Amino acid sequence: MTKLNQIIAVEKGVKSKSLQDINAAHAKVQKPALLAGISRTYQPKDEEGEQLPPESTRVQVQAEDVLREVSASLTRLFDVTATKDWANCLARADVTVDGRTVVADVPVSYLLFLEKQLAELHGFVKKLPTLDAAESWSLDPSTDWWKTDAVRTIRTKKVPRNHVKAEATEKHPAQVEVYYEDVPIGYWTTVKFSGALPARRVNELLERVEKLQQAVKFAREEANGTEVTDQRVGDAVFGYLFG
Repeated sequence: MTKLNQIIAVEKGVKSKSLQDINAAHAKVQKPALLAGISRTYQPKDEEGEQLPPESTRVQVQAEDVLREVSASLTRLFDVTATKDWANCLARADVTVDGRTVVADVPVSYLLFLEKQLAELHGFVKKLPTLDAAESWSLDPSTDWWKTDAVRTIRTKKVPRNHVKAEATEKHPAQVEVYYEDVPIGYWTTVKFSGALPARRVNELLERVEKLQQAVKFAREEANGTEVTDQRVGDAVFGYLFG
């Protein structure tokens, strides 16, 4: 018995050949010279007249022959596609991860949908924001945010000071240099908050997505191993169209 994965394997080649055949057939019937023929003979007006040989051109393309060629080529395509689509209605498999059936009895078309969606989800999860590894974080139950421990820092203010470089004398005033000194005036207590995720959580999510991706691919391969019944649709279609 033929299996669905075998039909899928040959479908692309059959489609490609059918497209080439239909393009070639279209090119043939679009050249009037190939469909035209002629036969003519010459008879002089009297016996003394010039004798000319007969002329003829054969018809090189017959439209009915082209229709038969197109019919034969497309019949194979129609049959292969019908066999695949009929089988897809029956081909199903369970998606199982670590012995647990996540989704049961899934048709092939939906497994293909799952594969595409999970690939996009994998990219999304991989780019999720993570907490700064340079900080120590804990979950705050009152806000459901992550937070750091409180850090106390000093707030300072620059206060001008005078530095006497030379004392005043009877002849000269004192030489004074002004400089600024940082003087503590208060304290900041800082707690950082974040809505990002711990790296561990992101890695766990990635692992789940990847496991499910593998399970879906395995299920698709299993479903594609379903035995198929060859469909004969092409003869009916082209028997009606060109018969």
